[in-house]
Amino acid sequence: MAKYSYEFKKKVVNAYLNGEGGYDYLAKLYGIPDSTKVKLWVDNYKSFGDDSLRRSRKS
Repeated sequence: MAKYSYEFKKKVVNAYLNGEGGYDYLAKLYGIPDSTKVKLWVDNYKSFGDDSLRRSRKS
């Protein structure tokens, strides 16, 4: 199971895109130990859209 759900990642990304805070602030606010995860989610969302936040399963 993924550590962070799609819904959680979407909430954090939306908070960033709505100007509610930067990577470090949002990571702290949502209890994410590494702000680079927030940046990765935002960058992936901007590049690949909504599906990039869903967990990809490897065969």
